[in-house]
Amino acid sequence: MTGAHKKEGLIIPADYTGDMDDELARIRQRKLNEMQERVKAQSEGKVLHLDQGNFVALLNAHPAFVVDFWAEWCGPCRMVGPVVEELAMEYAGRVTFAKCNTDDNPTLSGQFSISAIPSLLFFLQGKLVDRVTGAYPKDALKKRVESAFGTAVKRT
Repeated sequence: MTGAHKKEGLIIPADYTGDMDDELARIRQRKLNEMQERVKAQSEGKVLHLDQGNFVALLNAHPAFVVDFWAEWCGPCRMVGPVVEELAMEYAGRVTFAKCNTDDNPTLSGQFSISAIPSLLFFLQGKLVDRVTGAYPKDALKKRVESAFGTAVKRT
């Protein structure tokens, strides 16, 4: 990498001359990694992994955001999972999709009163605008995506 050097695995700008606080360097690197992951996921249409630790950052970073609350033992969740992956590919760059395992994130699930799964929550500019509970077919979920996010998600 031109114009930079590494310090303990962290990328440090070459023009930095002071003593960098290691904690700030780690935070900077983590934020850079998160940004790169978001860009890569959006360009490839991948479903992001969401948990209590990254929820706020992902919510703030993605204006049109759908979260699939699910669990491994849930049969209907396993039916909806591939549909969410297909929608992520179709809406890549316009809507970001993420999955949140309710068993691993009970606090986050409770925060949104998730009492049945699968539950899909639709966030626009950080605000909850719609929710769907149950295993709906792809066409029904596409209609909900377009209803929640408007014309910005439709291909012209």
